[in-house]
Amino acid sequence: MKKLINDPNQVARETIEGLALAYPQYLRQLAGWQAVVRRDAPVQGKVAVLTGGGSGHEPMFAGFVGRGIADGSVAGNIFASPPPDPIVATAKAIHGGAGVLFLYGNYSGDVLNFDMAAEMLEADGIRVATVRISDDVASAPLERRTERRGIAGDLFVIKAAAARAEEGATLDEVTAAAEEANDNTRSMGIAFSSCIIPASGRPIFEISEQDMELGMGLHGEPGIRRGPMLPASQTVEQMVSCILEDLPMPRGTEVGVLVNGLGATPLAELLIVFRAAHRLLCGAGVSICRSYVGNYATSLEMAGCSITLLRLTPLLKRLLLAPADSPALVQVQG
Repeated sequence: MKKLINDPNQVARETIEGLALAYPQYLRQLAGWQAVVRRDAPVQGKVAVLTGGGSGHEPMFAGFVGRGIADGSVAGNIFASPPPDPIVATAKAIHGGAGVLFLYGNYSGDVLNFDMAAEMLEADGIRVATVRISDDVASAPLERRTERRGIAGDLFVIKAAAARAEEGATLDEVTAAAEEANDNTRSMGIAFSSCIIPASGRPIFEISEQDMELGMGLHGEPGIRRGPMLPASQTVEQMVSCILEDLPMPRGTEVGVLVNGLGATPLAELLIVFRAAHRLLCGAGVSICRSYVGNYATSLEMAGCSITLLRLTPLLKRLLLAPADSPALVQVQG
């Protein structure tokens, strides 16, 4: 294992500290916790959007804290959910009197701990709503979509909810926007090599140099098919086909597209993936409104990528194009 770290057990803490030191124009660390909040938090009268989850997926989640995006993010250790106490502390630090929306990927540890935190906050008189993000097509069949994991599509759901909150919407309205985004977001990933968790020093799974796995999760969860490496165009065709079978898009549909790197895949390859996806979508009569290519939800140094499509409604298009200002997403209006 070759990693630029100090203590393998302090990676999550030092990562959050480094982020806060590097980007004080956007956010600040919450004293005593592995958590960050937007620099001007709490914003009075605005619904607060809180996200978070295990570390190791940088810049997800803490990199998406700032104006026009999440108000706060709490980090667990590598691939581990944050416990309830820091979630509660972060929610209180960003609560401006209009309630708090929890947004996180649909994993059992996160569900347990965020639900416990919500109960604690409700007991203190703070209203909390929750949307569990479930964009990973490979993780469960369509009839069990509520069991699916959240992966890179988290970005689109967080972006939509946060933009709606910036408009001054109520907690119910912000929650509805997050649900609409989640319902219209689908992702499919591909992995070529494992990552190594610092504390263990070992790969989390084994895969041969000649193989790839379609649908593998961000923590090495099994995918839907393992087979020989294919050219980028054929690989992307499989990924996009899985998404479009799950979320039909008639000709004339507009989408947001995210090609996300898992940590070790060069930008050149991600752009080749986007090129192939662009060709397939245009050929199907689907129009790309906004595209994002790069590392947004990684798995340490795993090689591979994911493709996420957000099917746009009039509301979601407005929210996607709204401005955002954070370490990992800077976007002007439109």
